[in-house]
Amino acid sequence: MSAFILRWFVTTIAVFVATKLVPGIKCEPVEALLGASLLLGIINAFVRPVLMLLSLPFIIVTMGLFIFVINALLLLFVSKIIPSFSVDGFWNAFFGAIIISLVSWILSSFFRTSDGRIHAITHHPTIKQANARTLE
Repeated sequence: MSAFILRWFVTTIAVFVATKLVPGIKCEPVEALLGASLLLGIINAFVRPVLMLLSLPFIIVTMGLFIFVINALLLLFVSKIIPSFSVDGFWNAFFGAIIISLVSWILSSFFRTSDGRIHAITHHPTIKQANARTLE
């Protein structure tokens, strides 16, 4: 459950940054921001994989750039459902999706480990040396 809350927090910050940087994305009360980020996370978890699979040829041809179009369409969809969260047009959604993706990626890198699970990254002053033999 804490991983879900952490992911929601990261998405909320990313959507907040997008509302500040893209003039066409507006979110008035904090509750709308929380609701929009929650809905965006749920849609990204369940709908986005299906859309990615269906648009796989476009993703391959555009070398992955079509993923931003999918993210923009999902952001527009969230703006149609949450009344206090508005996105003015496709291009604002496109640039907002890029910003949300970048901010989420940067913030998630502080908590994600190589095994895919989410942990708080800590600094270890000493590195343990492995007692191992090398094969020649």
